[in-house]
Amino acid sequence: METTAWYLAALEFMAASFVLVVGLVTLTVIVMYVVDVRQTKHAIRRNYPVIGRFRYFFEHLGTFLRQYFFAMDREELPFNRAERSWVYRAAKNLDSTVAFGSTHDIQHPGTVIFASCPFPPLEESGGTESPPLRTIGADTEHPYIPGSFFNISGMSYGALSKPAIVALANGARKAGCWLNTGEGGLSPLHLKGGCDLVFQIGTAKYGVRDEHGRLSDRRLREVAAHEQVRMFEIKLSQGAKPGKGGILPGTKVNEEIARI
Repeated sequence: METTAWYLAALEFMAASFVLVVGLVTLTVIVMYVVDVRQTKHAIRRNYPVIGRFRYFFEHLGTFLRQYFFAMDREELPFNRAERSWVYRAAKNLDSTVAFGSTHDIQHPGTVIFASCPFPPLEESGGTESPPLRTIGADTEHPYIPGSFFNISGMSYGALSKPAIVALANGARKAGCWLNTGEGGLSPLHLKGGCDLVFQIGTAKYGVRDEHGRLSDRRLREVAAHEQVRMFEIKLSQGAKPGKGGILPGTKVNEEIARI
């Protein structure tokens, strides 16, 4: 008897809850209908009371549907799904390498395609085409015509070893490209290779600052006096580094690096 009474009480509670829920839903729909009919700001809600509200819900839901179901890997802006996936994997210290192939539209006119070649093409076969030379600083006293489209970006001597700088400088000379010194200053190792150099002036002005940390015209002239220094590059910011940016530990600053 107690079990039967408990079942009956449960059924009565469920029935009452159902009636209450249905009543609340009905009351809500009526209130929404009256509000939609009386308002004059939204034509859709006025012409289609209650039902028109689903338009805004589906519009909001479409953001997630496009992101996870309908949008292609390279469609979204400013960062598409392929770029975000790479960043997520790199942030988790997972393998972020991409297999052969591309998800870019390589059929678009002007797309740069790097095609592998088992042997270097011969000039007499018409397989080589030198890039057009561009003069930098045509109105200056010493204009510079770089011999290569690809060059070596900035890597400071304070961040690399002596053999690395020597190898990069000699490689740049043999390849006919320039070597960027990085913001650590111009070292004798850069000059030893005999390549063209781009002196980078960083936010700390290493190599061209006075004893008070200010930009020194005298040090600038000394650097510019080297025939191998073809250009100066001004680094406007540290870039995408977390926290305080790139910091050289004090224990790593020996007498040679401090002098440079």
